[in-house]
Amino acid sequence: MLKLRPQTPSATGEGAPSAPPRHVAIIMDGNGRWAKARGLPRLAGHKRGVDSVREVVRAAAEAGVGRLTLYAFSTENWRRPEEEVAGLMDLLRYYLRHEARKLGRDGIRLKFIGDRGGLAADLQMAMASAESADCEGERMVLQIALNYGGRAEILAATRRLALRVAEGELCAENIDEREFAAALTTRGDPDPDLVIRTSGERRISNFLLWQAAYAEYIFTPVLWPDFGREAFFAALEEYGARERRYGGV
Repeated sequence: MLKLRPQTPSATGEGAPSAPPRHVAIIMDGNGRWAKARGLPRLAGHKRGVDSVREVVRAAAEAGVGRLTLYAFSTENWRRPEEEVAGLMDLLRYYLRHEARKLGRDGIRLKFIGDRGGLAADLQMAMASAESADCEGERMVLQIALNYGGRAEILAATRRLALRVAEGELCAENIDEREFAAALTTRGDPDPDLVIRTSGERRISNFLLWQAAYAEYIFTPVLWPDFGREAFFAALEEYGARERRYGGV
């Protein structure tokens, strides 16, 4: 079984094992298909997917990943059947009630990105409480993208900058990539090094459009409820074998 840990490169860089990515982001896809293949309701796939979340979070922390972002619910997911959406929100409530404190004890800090205004008031309170919970050290940040859309985030950042320009706080000529990134909900966070999408789909689905400009992508056919520790380590191994050039040669 593969087990990656942070490695310190040699002076020449030759023959040195690659370090794990600082930030891994995952598009968790395939819960519905997993359930359908077993003759179960879609919500059963989502429930099984929570087990995969637990396993992958533990694996990421063990591997030395500093930040793990999970795409839990997109701005487009509201189009799903009302019963499925309600079930997903109840699963999140359950996760926050039963997992948040344990994450803190394990040195994992919880953070959310996305539009909280569209969520139920009790869920917003539970999210805020989980974020403010004590964390024993900071082994890893678990970031959950909830009611999140990359285009909406970029539009919101543009409006913030436009307002600052209109109020005379900022000159339009001074808006560069750093200034724009600071207007995003992920300001101050490292960009993802690796984005994984499960279920065999090969699209980014409005996820971290700005932040993942130079991320490595891995598309795996494994459905999310079947994606666990070994599949995660296999993805890290593939990432470690790649050479990142950032537009260079």
